[in-house]
Amino acid sequence: MGFMKEFREFAVRGNVMDLAIGVIIGAAFNKIVTALVESIIMPIIGLLIGDTKKFSEWQIGVIKIGVLIQAALDFIIIAFVLFMLVKGLNRLKEKKADVPPPPAPPTKTEVLLEEIRNELRKK
Repeated sequence: MGFMKEFREFAVRGNVMDLAIGVIIGAAFNKIVTALVESIIMPIIGLLIGDTKKFSEWQIGVIKIGVLIQAALDFIIIAFVLFMLVKGLNRLKEKKADVPPPPAPPTKTEVLLEEIRNELRKK
């Protein structure tokens, strides 16, 4: 099998495409969460603790503690959303697993035995 053919089969496999789509959506979601934290959550925290200057400018010496706190809040929000998503998907899988499979059709032997039984009952 040629290298290009093997690569094409790998690249168009369902799991690889799903992963690529997930990474793209994740990057877009990360931008939304970062904007939410920087524009809404951090200014509210800054007002609550009495510091109205931009939160990301908070420093302890040369350490930018505000940036670290923003990144931590980004992580917590993303982790929580992913947790809720996985929890919901697991519930859907559990509901699908609760449905019993339909009964298997009788085998030829069973059908023949039933016919013999029915003939014997007639006599």
